[in-house]
Amino acid sequence: MKKLLVLSLFVALSFGALKAQDTPAPQVPANGPKIEFSSLEHNYGQIVKGGDGNCVFTFTNTGTEPLILSNVRASCGCTTPSWTKEPVMPGKTGTIKVKYNTNNVGGFTKTITVTSNAVDNPRVVLKIKGNVTNPNENK
Repeated sequence: MKKLLVLSLFVALSFGALKAQDTPAPQVPANGPKIEFSSLEHNYGQIVKGGDGNCVFTFTNTGTEPLILSNVRASCGCTTPSWTKEPVMPGKTGTIKVKYNTNNVGGFTKTITVTSNAVDNPRVVLKIKGNVTNPNENK
């Protein structure tokens, strides 16, 4: 009885795995705005407390229609984004400027979620990371 149960479970899982492989990949429309970032992550490395916490993410509209960023949201209040508000025409670039509060000592990893009308990737997650040190702690 136990072997029959195991065999039945194996057969059911095998059919499920085969059926999952039959599912076609979602098709990305050929026309419309598309977003492509030069980098999805910025590593500050070691940064001194109170130092420059600014970085810039650059993106390009590789599509055929204007790209509009509808929302750019940081994962916490210690990270402040500002971004290109006007539509980005096909072939043109835009920026997302990020400022991290470097008065917070220690390691950090934060995300910035970008929502747009891009047909290929309407939600992109950017990441910043680093370690803020306090040179006055060792004195």
